[in-house]
Amino acid sequence: MKPLEDYFVIDFSQFLSGPSASLRLADLGARVIKIERPDTGDICRTLYTSNLVMNGESSVFHAINRNKESFAADLKNEDDCKAVWQLLEQADVVMHNFRPGVMERLGFDYKSVSRINPGVVYGEISGYGSEGEWKDKPGQDLLLQSLTGLTWLSGNADHGPVPMGLSIVDMLAGAHLSQGILACLYGKIKTGEGALVQVSMLDSSLDFQFETVTTFLNDGNALPERTKSNNANAYLGAPYGIYQTADGHLALAMGSIPVLAKLLECEELEQFVDPAEAFTKRDQIKGVLASHLKKGTTGKWLSVLEPADIWCADVLNWDQLMNHEGFKVLDMVQEVQMTDGYSYQTTRCPIRLDGEIFSSPKGSPKIGEDNDQITKEFLQLEKN
Repeated sequence: MKPLEDYFVIDFSQFLSGPSASLRLADLGARVIKIERPDTGDICRTLYTSNLVMNGESSVFHAINRNKESFAADLKNEDDCKAVWQLLEQADVVMHNFRPGVMERLGFDYKSVSRINPGVVYGEISGYGSEGEWKDKPGQDLLLQSLTGLTWLSGNADHGPVPMGLSIVDMLAGAHLSQGILACLYGKIKTGEGALVQVSMLDSSLDFQFETVTTFLNDGNALPERTKSNNANAYLGAPYGIYQTADGHLALAMGSIPVLAKLLECEELEQFVDPAEAFTKRDQIKGVLASHLKKGTTGKWLSVLEPADIWCADVLNWDQLMNHEGFKVLDMVQEVQMTDGYSYQTTRCPIRLDGEIFSSPKGSPKIGEDNDQITKEFLQLEKN
């Protein structure tokens, strides 16, 4: 039995952040019903992150909305709103990621919902919180990365700001919302009381940088300085970075420069004997390493460094990774199927409990495909 079985979630959220939170709740056993517009549904259905169309819709929608149900409702239609209210009365969790004020205008804000369902755990994600001059800005991932300093941590010194190649702030906010919801569900067991969980993408992005921000705050507000080449962390000294080899690339984490000099048989490195030089002369050290490592293959360097317990790794693309036995043993890919028979491969829940892998064969829903079942199961209860 999954730990969240018998929990009922109503999810108004769209795009990535909110749906990523409800996906995790669904993976853990909760029943998640998406409230979608009858015509267009979740905007993410047509938000293409690549040119891949899967069963007529965006691949990202299928990835993040598997294992859920869809209830189509026009929130400006009185009859549809009555149906939604009946669902809200029975929900354990209600969540959304609209801008501040939207749910109040629609009448489905926390105060209104908790009035008819006092024990509800109500979660909301905003871009910038509900206060301040940024509150009405669009909560879009690249914009949040840019505003919060993340883009000055990746890339080399002369590259300018470099964003991460993932919607990382969306995913972080979703993870934080699911954590908050789970904490409140546990608290409800003890107190019987519901709660309001609020997460902003702004807060999540800053929390993601807690190590580097703490350094900044306690180091005279000195800004991070990326290395001229092979940068992987603006605050770590050499050899930390990714280096080209004769046939690929090699990742090197923290390590003693004198030890590396000996293992790699690199005479030029032998001049750097003071541990402090790993930071104060990191550009020079990385330049020497970059030149030297091109003389051998990745396999050659790994065969020397790994037995010596040096933290290093091959740099794989997805094709190489998924054909590696180290990946295959994880059983990380699952196949799911939509009700129309369309099947696709995607990742599974990364959490194991008592050694159990949580997977589900249920793919993403079509817009409103569960209206009849949900109506029969939930909305007729008042008439019986």
